[in-house]
Amino acid sequence: MPGTSRDLTRLRTAITAFFALDGFLFAGWVVRIPAIKHQTGASAGDLGLALLGVSAGAVLTMTLTGRLCRRYGSHQVTVVCAVLLSLSVALPPLTHSVLALGAVLLIFGAAYGGINVAFNSAAVDLVTALRRPIMPSFHAAFSLGGMVGAGLGGLVAGALSPTVHLAGLAVVGLLVTAVAAPTLLRHEPPSAPTLLHNEPSSAPTPAASAPSAPSAPETSRRPRGRTRGLVIVFGLIAGCTAYGEGAMADWGALHLEQDLDASSGVAALGYTCFALAMTIGRLSGTALLERLGHGRTVVAGGATAAAGMLLGSLAPSLWAALLGFAVTGLGLANLFPVAVERAGTLAGPSGVATASTFGYGGMLLGPPAIGFMADWLSLPVALTSVAVLAAIATLIGVATRRAVPN
Repeated sequence: MPGTSRDLTRLRTAITAFFALDGFLFAGWVVRIPAIKHQTGASAGDLGLALLGVSAGAVLTMTLTGRLCRRYGSHQVTVVCAVLLSLSVALPPLTHSVLALGAVLLIFGAAYGGINVAFNSAAVDLVTALRRPIMPSFHAAFSLGGMVGAGLGGLVAGALSPTVHLAGLAVVGLLVTAVAAPTLLRHEPPSAPTLLHNEPSSAPTPAASAPSAPSAPETSRRPRGRTRGLVIVFGLIAGCTAYGEGAMADWGALHLEQDLDASSGVAALGYTCFALAMTIGRLSGTALLERLGHGRTVVAGGATAAAGMLLGSLAPSLWAALLGFAVTGLGLANLFPVAVERAGTLAGPSGVATASTFGYGGMLLGPPAIGFMADWLSLPVALTSVAVLAAIATLIGVATRRAVPN
């Protein structure tokens, strides 16, 4: 167990590296989907079914990963999942049929879902030990890693085949894991805030001096009764947030191009504005949480996102819509990190797994739900559902702001 401020700083750096690596590898795979679609000869429908492998693997693995973290420790599970994710990202371009692609994406999705639960659990333990709301900084690292991975993928797409590109990402992933893993494997997750300050104690208590089994604090936080209900509530906040992220990623550019007559290049700026604003919001999230607390941050973020999405979806001008997308990104930025942290504080890895599963479910539900509503009504009206769910997250934040101490 880490016993000094330096140890905790090293742990924070290592966990941050895994968050950034996760975003980097996932974005690198996403930008090569068109090339792999062509390679496998898949139709749009066939590709959609194959891509469900990522989602299915992630959702099926998240609950199991919570149990593995309780049994073996979140640090060990993070390292194992990082290795699996790095290796599996190289597999899609080696396939030549839709069936084979779906199978390897199931493995990739399992590793992706597993590492998300594991490093979020490790981050929750560190947040508790540091007694500082630094969870948004980890998710900012994920966002930055994704931006770097997507940008690099765009640069090399014309020069490197998907096989070479994704094999290179696998090597990078294994190298980062080799550098960051020893720090995680050397230390148990911190559980006692008194370890932070390096304060001398003339008479240490047995609890402070005895080595702790990694599973003990984890098991004691299994959700039951009222706690389980609160975990589900925080999972709903995560789901509402991820719904908006998925909707913006898949439908934002089309709205600008189809409804506001933007060129394809300008339309692409829509998601860029959203993602950049979300990253900035997460980088400033710790200061915001220290100033407002978790409950007020959720309320303010949800209300901001609702207002921003109403502007982004219903504004009659392109630049007003872009501004609305940016405001939406700022508003949603810290809702998911706060929801996962609150769920993890209540129930350990099981809480993180539950909130992550709800979040991933929201991201899966968003794009098709927007599509159905756009067919029935119109795309601008369908996008207002993001504002509705952000408003719901706000109301949940109001109702639960005293449920878990800041």
